[in-house]
Amino acid sequence: MNFAEQLKSQLNIVEVVEQYGVRLKRSGSGLRYVGLCPFHADKTPSFSVNGGLGYYKCFGCGEGGDVFTFVQKIETLTFPETLKVLAERYGIPMPERQRFDDPEAQLRATLEEMHEKAADLFQNNLRGPSGAEARRYLESRGVNKATADEFRLGLSEPSGQQLASRMQSFGADLMEKSGLVIKRDEGGFYDRFRGRLMFPIHSESGKVIGFGGRALRAGDEPKYLNSPETKLYKKSSVVYNLHRAKIDARKHDRMILVEGYMDVIGVYSAGIREVVASSGTALAIDQVRAIKRQIAHQQASKGEIILNFDPDSAGIKSTEKYIPAFLAEGLRVKVLAIPGGLDPDEYIQQFGIEEYRKILTTAASYFHWLADRARAKFDMQSAEGRMDAFNFMWPSIQLVSDKLERSVIASDIANYLNVDREVVMQNFKRAPKSEVSQRPREISSSLPPNEKILLACLLASGEARMAVRHYLASTEEFPPLESRNIFEAVLNVDEEAQAFSLESISKQLDERSHRILTEISFAETPIDEESAAGQALDCLRAFETKANSGRRDTLRRRIKELEANGDFAGALSLAEELNKLDKVNSGGGNRVVL
Repeated sequence: MNFAEQLKSQLNIVEVVEQYGVRLKRSGSGLRYVGLCPFHADKTPSFSVNGGLGYYKCFGCGEGGDVFTFVQKIETLTFPETLKVLAERYGIPMPERQRFDDPEAQLRATLEEMHEKAADLFQNNLRGPSGAEARRYLESRGVNKATADEFRLGLSEPSGQQLASRMQSFGADLMEKSGLVIKRDEGGFYDRFRGRLMFPIHSESGKVIGFGGRALRAGDEPKYLNSPETKLYKKSSVVYNLHRAKIDARKHDRMILVEGYMDVIGVYSAGIREVVASSGTALAIDQVRAIKRQIAHQQASKGEIILNFDPDSAGIKSTEKYIPAFLAEGLRVKVLAIPGGLDPDEYIQQFGIEEYRKILTTAASYFHWLADRARAKFDMQSAEGRMDAFNFMWPSIQLVSDKLERSVIASDIANYLNVDREVVMQNFKRAPKSEVSQRPREISSSLPPNEKILLACLLASGEARMAVRHYLASTEEFPPLESRNIFEAVLNVDEEAQAFSLESISKQLDERSHRILTEISFAETPIDEESAAGQALDCLRAFETKANSGRRDTLRRRIKELEANGDFAGALSLAEELNKLDKVNSGGGNRVVL
């Protein structure tokens, strides 16, 4: 068994999936779980995980695979990187050879090392004599030493040569790929970040993968400078502070989204941990879904996102833009408009965390915030103005799929905008239907019921597989199964050499057979591990009985033909064979109706 198989045998796919914020609920008596798919805008649970077979499948978007595939997809990793991440997370020693076999993994590991060294260097700069001015700035923003250390805040040296000189040992190619330095036209490198307050940006697993730098000197533009896209850092998929915030976000089913790094630090250090920012970029769908994974319940609770952006025009535009993005993912959306034109960090500094906690509880639903915006923007005294207000709100509210919520919204709009409620309801009826995940037609439905039960038993229980192997060893003929290739693939898995899993079976099958196997794996069947062996043997006896019945009918027809032709010796010989079959059939044993 190679290292990947050893690692997989020690992982619980249900536990791993839930660590990424997917809320799973047991379905039936077996090891099958269902939840909302993390890979698309799932409104009804279409995502299934079979804990016994170590496999997941979404019957909405089609994503499926084993525990490694899931982590690869979620974190955008190569296969060797996935092994490394899971081995480190679960404290499983990884062979040195395995660590360095993949060039892509080697590159990422080296870039992570470079970023870690840069973070240490920046942090030491801030703590040293040259960081006095930056420390005074942080103190003026209410950031003490403990908070600065927790967020690993740092300072980039203003000359532009400190980091470039420290990174020379990695070589020019890696220096350029790191994004930490910039190559000069005439040769050599200089630091990308110079004289800036540095904010390390982390992956969801807590690795430093990039930086944001705030200008400290007058005239330095832009005010905030971020790392470029690299092998480590994809701006559209990284959410600032998610690796810290996700713990409390899962507890409270809530996330607060603010605009900047300092807002995150201010809210977090004041005791509200479930706070993130978009890393200084416009929020993309992958970032929305990364947040959703931490807060979205399967059914009872959608998960709540509170948008708390700066009250300037840019912050208002961002709020208007992000409301439909989160609604499209099925989340509850609220908006916190801080009074006095202050951003979250400034408000906490002036009035304290308890006041911020109080106004957080008053956050308006997205609908009321949009309605107030509409009434402020348009002339509500004219029919044209009211229609403009309605059209302003419609792109967001049309995304609501719940019938009861639509009815409430229709009544609220009628009251807020003085428009006819039925007109609103008619618009809802004409709106494009939200995607409802549906299973494709099951091709396994063409199999006889007993074959599906037999396969389900074999997938559910090692004891059932052992019993069936023993049964087949004592019989002369293989059962006449339509799914014989799947049946043989299941029994051919060497369970001493590798873990029994859907993947170990599927690699022996064509696409159609793989689909049948997957459907049966996630089907609702009354099979449990304790009774699976007995049910499997009942199925085999039923197949044998049916086959014998067919042979008896054939023998009877043939005997009549031989007697009619005068071949009494031949007829007598077949009669003896028929007699043997009758004795076998009357020998007792359980029967299953076919």
